[in-house]
Amino acid sequence: MHAGRIHCVGVNSVFSFMSFQLRAGAADMRAHRHVVVLIVFLASSASAQTIAKYAGEFMALGVGGRALGMGGAHVALVNDATAGYWNPGALARIDYPEAIVMHEERFGSLINYDYAVVAIPYGPDVSLGLSVLRLGVDGIPDTRNAWLDNNGNGVFDNADQLDYDKITYFNSTDWALYFTYAKRSSLELLYGANIKLIRRTLADQSATGIGFDVGAVYSPMPKLSLGVNAQDITTTLVAWSTGRNELVSPTLKLGAAYSIDLLGGHLTPAVDFDVRFENRHFASIASVGPVSFDPHAGLEFDYKSTVALRIGYDDIKQVSVGAGLHLRMLDVDYSFAKFAADEALGNTHRISIRFMLQNDRFGRTAAQ
Repeated sequence: MHAGRIHCVGVNSVFSFMSFQLRAGAADMRAHRHVVVLIVFLASSASAQTIAKYAGEFMALGVGGRALGMGGAHVALVNDATAGYWNPGALARIDYPEAIVMHEERFGSLINYDYAVVAIPYGPDVSLGLSVLRLGVDGIPDTRNAWLDNNGNGVFDNADQLDYDKITYFNSTDWALYFTYAKRSSLELLYGANIKLIRRTLADQSATGIGFDVGAVYSPMPKLSLGVNAQDITTTLVAWSTGRNELVSPTLKLGAAYSIDLLGGHLTPAVDFDVRFENRHFASIASVGPVSFDPHAGLEFDYKSTVALRIGYDDIKQVSVGAGLHLRMLDVDYSFAKFAADEALGNTHRISIRFMLQNDRFGRTAAQ
């Protein structure tokens, strides 16, 4: 798992443990002291940094049950409204207005992850999209005003205690809003771009940033697609109200997908590579100097556009499986991922629903 994700999980796990202890009314004050001391240490370490990496990790989790069931190998394959996330250029593939929603709970429901998108074809060649994703830890206990420093030494020790009536709660949330423009340049080439707004909050602190993505899809032959998505291409600065800054470094996502006719359906293998420039080294599959490489691989069998089965392998060495059901104007996609330490972190279930307004009055051809 990437170092940034490990740090995030570690902090959130501390919050989870503290919340559990407080809500259960446990009398073991020693456990509370350990938690408070650890939180203060982590907060002090964070505030000591002026520039931090991995600020964009919450935007690297992936969206859509179909894509996640294939391990996130979707840069060249995506053909629905989630293209605003995976590859803005591929949004030009849609021919009807559509909307997609997804919900996921991670680490024993500690973290809630939600995504929604609306996209429309505009004229003969253009598509527009609006996406929003939210990653949040809700109901975190705030004990800063509940600490009774009985001996006045400024350190939470055995002589001190918590006043439970003064404990309040806050949320830690990360938001990203994508505005997507895509255009079909020719039958073979599609391109597009995102303007991306980022908003992060933690208790009474907040941060704001703006980033840009550009992407393209090229199909040199009908069954082969090649994709590229340059995320945060200018490097995205996220500025906190405390004066602390975080950087989201560029990520270059490269992908390929090929469709094979088989048994009355389509078998589609896909592979992606995430190329990062953050000196990740041991937090990546392979690296050369400051450049790291992380693969995604997926396989989908779609039978007569009715049902689909999927399997994938992602950049954190996690195997996922999934399935999809195609109905009239509605797709339901599900994926499952098992963590190696499932007893501690729990397994992850993702489900997304895609609604398509497949009516000639609203289709792309109606605007031509």
